Amino acid sequence: MKKIVTLLIIISLISISCNKTNEDNKNQTDKETHKERTINIDSLNIVKADSLSKIKADSLLAIKEKVKEKEKFRLKEGAEFMYWPMKVSDSLSKAFYKNYTKEQIYDIAALNRVDITNLKRRDTIIVPKVLKEDFIDYTPFPFQLDVLSEVPKFIIFSYPIQAYAVYENGNLIKWGPTNMGKKATQTPRGLFFTNWRGRKVKSTSNSEWILNWNFNISNHGGVGFHQYALPGYPASHSCLRLLDADAQFLYNWCDQWILKDANTQIAKGTPVIVYGDYPFGKKGIWNDLVKDPNVTTITTEQLNEIITPHISEIKKQQEIRINYLNNKTKEIEVKNDSLKTN
Repeated sequence: MKKIVTLLIIISLISISCNKTNEDNKNQTDKETHKERTINIDSLNIVKADSLSKIKADSLLAIKEKVKEKEKFRLKEGAEFMYWPMKVSDSLSKAFYKNYTKEQIYDIAALNRVDITNLKRRDTIIVPKVLKEDFIDYTPFPFQLDVLSEVPKFIIFSYPIQAYAVYENGNLIKWGPTNMGKKATQTPRGLFFTNWRGRKVKSTSNSEWILNWNFNISNHGGVGFHQYALPGYPASHSCLRLLDADAQFLYNWCDQWILKDANTQIAKGTPVIVYGDYPFGKKGIWNDLVKDPNVTTITTEQLNEIITPHISEIKKQQEIRINYLNNKTKEIEVKNDSLKTN
């Protein structure tokens, strides 16, 4: 009997010990499971937080891009001019050609120092807020120069603003855009006189280049002004490029030299001054007209300073020409009288 009781006690103790071990194992498992769940929840929180941050960042970037895009399309206005985007928006480009007449577009192109063809290739152009009836009213040059009051004809080309002006006895009669020599082949500066002209001339740089309405100002240097494409910056091989109508006007308006023979010059033609420097590699100063409507303006004092050192030579050559023409006229009159008498 005692043996049976002892056996039962031992079995009970073993059972209790097993149950405790199982309980401990269960508790340990529950702890580990809880820990794992916590780690998983934290991971989800981190992933969600990162995803939300990325979404917010992407949204902000998208908003910034949209604002930037709108900035491109907006017509930025100044006191007298505004920027008009041409390439970034088809609708704005179409609106430009719809809103303005052909004559107005021609003037706007000239203000941008380009021809009609190259106007379409510009990213952004400057456009006057108020369009003037006569292009001369946009002039950056003075309307009158007293220093030239005794000079019948005179032309000045400005490298800084890529424009030229025509004066008769000191009064401005015309101005317009020009594209002069690029950095590697710059147009020489100084005083010149027109000499020979040619309706259609082959370029000495490339025989395939046809120079319409060409008027030479440097016989040995091969420099002249003529019609050719105006991209809106100095691009020539030293010549002075003009719009077709402007080149035609100067072709008929300027005087040629007077020669006795192929090697003897009797009188020079129209005086021409080329002056100033250009910031090669940068946009032309006229693009800043939106910020400052006077940025291209050349004052009377500035031109006087440029012209005055050459005025004595200009008058000297003018006198030689006038005297020769007067004597020529007298000779013709004498011959005519002799014919009548005979």
